[in-house]
Parts: sequence; structure tokens; C-alpha cells
Amino acid sequence: MKIKSISGNAAVSLKRSISSGTEEQRKTVLAIIDEVKKSGDAAVAAFTKRFDGAEVSAPHISEQEIKEAYGMLKQDDIETLKSAIHNIKEYHERQLSSSWFYYRKDGTMLGQKITPLDSAGVYVPGGTAAYPSSVLMNVIPALVAGVGRIVIASPPGKDGRLSPGVLVAAAELGVEEIYKMGGAQAIAALAYGTETIAPVDKITGPGNIYVALAKREVFGQVDIDMIAGPSEIAVLADQTANPREIAADLLSQAEHDAMASSVLVTDSRILAEAVRKEVDQQLERLPRKEIARRSIENHGCIYVAETLADAVSAINELAPEHLEILTEQPEALLGKIKHAGAIFLGRYSSEPVGDYFAGPNHVLPTNGTAKFSSPLGVSDFQKRSSIISYSREAFEANAGKIAAFARMEGLEAHARAIESRNREED
Repeated sequence: MKIKSISGNAAVSLKRSISSGTEEQRKTVLAIIDEVKKSGDAAVAAFTKRFDGAEVSAPHISEQEIKEAYGMLKQDDIETLKSAIHNIKEYHERQLSSSWFYYRKDGTMLGQKITPLDSAGVYVPGGTAAYPSSVLMNVIPALVAGVGRIVIASPPGKDGRLSPGVLVAAAELGVEEIYKMGGAQAIAALAYGTETIAPVDKITGPGNIYVALAKREVFGQVDIDMIAGPSEIAVLADQTANPREIAADLLSQAEHDAMASSVLVTDSRILAEAVRKEVDQQLERLPRKEIARRSIENHGCIYVAETLADAVSAINELAPEHLEILTEQPEALLGKIKHAGAIFLGRYSSEPVGDYFAGPNHVLPTNGTAKFSSPLGVSDFQKRSSIISYSREAFEANAGKIAAFARMEGLEAHARAIESRNREED
């Protein structure tokens, strides 16, 4: 793992350059979307056979498949899922917004009406991997928001089945619409609908580059959560931190993907050297060591700052998806952190605690977008309507100003709409 010294503006080098897909990939995605729009279920089935190697005649998950999934999971794993659901639901319930109204002295009533989306589609990666945590983190905020219809799409394995963990997680949350479909074809089906799948209003959830490009293309037809890049972690540490624990946390993200980024920023050269040694040693013992090695070599780095204040500045420039603060007094630095998707304070708040169990959402902004965006939450599944009930007194007092404002913009009909109410009734 490389060690570099930084100070001041050198911190900008922390940001990665992430590919947004090739023109060929985009053309492929557009062709898939067009085919699904034209041929519906038949196109989805054909693409599922082509890309996933699975023959799926009935994409909707049956009650029997749910029952079999429960039989394939250990009872302890089911209880773990239930505990995680409790924690995640409890956290997200605190995010719930309510409608509000207020009255002015002239009798005008103004306000904001909060309404849940009618429907949402959740994409859950599948095939060779299983991500029940994606089910929990995307479905629970939608449920808390009050979304009436939630649909899950996930690519099947070659045997035409979905992960038992994914199915049990969905069942525990009461999701009944689950489809065996993945890739750009699933995004197209959720956005435009097919003969058997009604379209949704919003699509959330992670996926590969084809899923990401498809979400970008259907945005406007539906809403989406974000275009997320590969996972990333930054650790802000001083000389009191444990090198072995830091190395383990860095590798927890490196094993995700060869494009994942793992960064340590510290003001201690001694700690930096110790962490580099630990990363090299622990890497050799990982089952996914080849993936982690490519991640560490290409997108991992240890930065040594002159001061802890410089280290904090570097973190704010990076705006990482996950930030661990492993210093003598981590809470004292919290107020100085401006940009991070999720912040983990202290040695017992290892990043996987947030991935699975603590309660906050693990769908987070990546590649510096934490500078202007936030984690997935309940508000992403709600919409706001402004409420205006103007009183006669307020109207008569302000009609002239409103009409004048309209004419200032050259919109005469706007002005006359106001003035029509000032005339005596016929």
C-alpha cells in the first residue's frame, strides 16, 4: 500500500476517476430498454436467458419458493435478519416527516403536504452473490414512508432461483411482488412495465455498470436514488489507533470490488508504516485476496498529513462514502467533518456495523458526491406539495403587487388573472 505525504491542496489527489461506462455499453443498454418497451415479458425472459443463463418462464416468485427459502436458512440467520430489521426500522422511523400548516393574521393558510410515493422498485444484485442487506436498506425506508406498492427485482442464478437470504428478507418485510430478473432489462421493466409487471414511480438499489446506465437512461420516466460508484472507505486516525484493526477495516471494502477504494489519512508516520505492514499480512489470508489486492494496489493509499487539522481537510476534500474516525477523542472531530456519507466514531464502530445492523442506511453517496448528496432515507420515498389558501383580505392587499410582478416578467395574462378578481361581479 502506497504511503504519501500531504498538506493543504495536495488533498485533492485523493479523489478517484470513475468510469461512467463506454459508448458501446450505453448503446447496449439503450437497445435492451427499447426491446423491453416493445416486447415486454418476452424480452425480459430472453435477456435473462442470454445474460444470466437461466430459463425463467414465470418470473414472479411463488409462495412455494418463499417457503423453500425459509427451509434453506439456519434459524439463527433468520433471527439475525429480524434483529437487523428492528434496528433499521427504528432508525428510519425517526426520519419520518409530517405535513404542516400555519396561518397568517390576514387569514391566509400556507403549508406543506407530505405524501408517500404510490410505488417503488428495488433492485437487488444476485446471481453468484446474495445481498439480503440490500433488501432491508431499500425496502424499510419505503415502508416507513408509507409506499403502497414495493417491487423487488433480482437476477436469478443459472438454476433459475433467487438467494434464500434475499427471499426471506423480503418476506419478513411483507414484500409480495418479487421478480426473477436483473440487469438493464429489469430496470426497463420496472420503469415502463410489461404485460405482467406494472411500472413503478421510483427505482433504488445498487447494480453493475449496465444497471447504473439503465437507471440513468430511465430517469425522468421514473425517479432514481443515485448513480453509485464502487465502495470506498476512509479512516481518519491518530497515533492511538490500532494498526491491525485499521488494516482489517480497509480490507473490508477492498474485497468488494477491484475498483473499491480504501484510504487511511493520519498525522502519524509510525501508524502509517504499521498499517501498511498489517494490510500486506492480512491480505494474504483473505478468500477474496486477488480482488482485494487489485483494489489496494490501484485505489488504496495511506496519506500522512503534517497535522490532524490537515488530515481533516483532506477527508473533507475526499468526501468519502464511509468515514471511520479512530482518534483519541473522535467525537471532538465530528463537528469539523463536513462531507461524508456515514461517519463511524471509535474503534467499536467498524464499518460493517453500519453495513448490516446498526440502523442507518448503507446506500450512500460515493466518489465525492457526499459534498452535495445524502444517504438513502425515508424522504426519498415521500414527495412534498405546497398548500396555498389565500384569504380575501390578503388578496386585496397584495393584488396590485402580484399583477405588477407579472408584468415585470412580460406575462400579461398572469396579471389579468389577478385583476379579474378585483372587478365587481356581473
